[in-house]
Amino acid sequence: MGDPQPIVLVAMGGHAFMQPGEAGTIEDHERNAARIAALLMSLVEREYLVCITHGNGPQVGSLLIQQEQSGDSVPPLPLDVLVAMTEGSLGYILQQALLNELRKRQKRRYVVTVVTQVVVDEEDPAFAAPSKPIGPFLSKEEAERRQEKLDWRIAEDAAGRGWRRVVPSPAPRKVIQRHMIRDAVRHGHIVVACGGGGIPVKRQPDGQYGGVEAVIDKDLTSSVLATDIGAELLVILTAVPQVYVDFETTRQHALGAVTLEEIERLHAKGHFPPGSMGPKIEAVIRFLRSGGRRALITNPDSLPKAIEGRAGTHFVGGV
Repeated sequence: MGDPQPIVLVAMGGHAFMQPGEAGTIEDHERNAARIAALLMSLVEREYLVCITHGNGPQVGSLLIQQEQSGDSVPPLPLDVLVAMTEGSLGYILQQALLNELRKRQKRRYVVTVVTQVVVDEEDPAFAAPSKPIGPFLSKEEAERRQEKLDWRIAEDAAGRGWRRVVPSPAPRKVIQRHMIRDAVRHGHIVVACGGGGIPVKRQPDGQYGGVEAVIDKDLTSSVLATDIGAELLVILTAVPQVYVDFETTRQHALGAVTLEEIERLHAKGHFPPGSMGPKIEAVIRFLRSGGRRALITNPDSLPKAIEGRAGTHFVGGV
């Protein structure tokens, strides 16, 4: 028997379904999903077994607006349920686009979306210091009104665009459905999982699981899942074709191929801000430190070339 097919986990943001300037209609989502599904076929053509994760920032923000505008006419839903809703809706859109692309190419694979729960630690320091902004920008007066009425935590946007609700962003500890995801991937199915970082849940005193009002970083969850399913390669798709040092300065330069030790050194020097590239670099470091062999950061358009080593930033762990 030959060597088993390698597994790749691809993590992409919620903005992959929406381009700048778009309204975020279902037609926008379907068109962008079809485009990225075609790009992901470069992995299928190279016989990778594929697992896909995605963000949900714009979409869960829209659901929050819908809830706020419904007033008292519709019972409000907690944040963990809204994350589950976007896992299902975005998973369906991407699943259908992938199936259509596979049929077009006469590839006999199936696609499944897993509504995924991710365990977080109730004692995580993030719960004492909520920092993840969600939902629309508000005036200070409106934000304070909702803080009083709904027991929100609020904070002013660093760029001065207004005030927003902030929620905890605890670290992912365990993906509950990891074995099911791994088995489905190994059977050759494309699996869409951990949408929006996964639904945050905690273990309650009686041993049962309960939902948590929080948002888990999608890239960090992807790193955990990639390790759990034995992925050889972790691909993080973002808005830029490569990772840059001294980004947006006169000293800016792109990174081509770097070792784990080199990227840890650059990360320690503060080259990758927490609000942008930082979590992606941290996810790569965690994956390589946990035994992953290779990681890649690039944008969707560059993915086919990056898989061939002709684009993107490539990271290599220890041998």
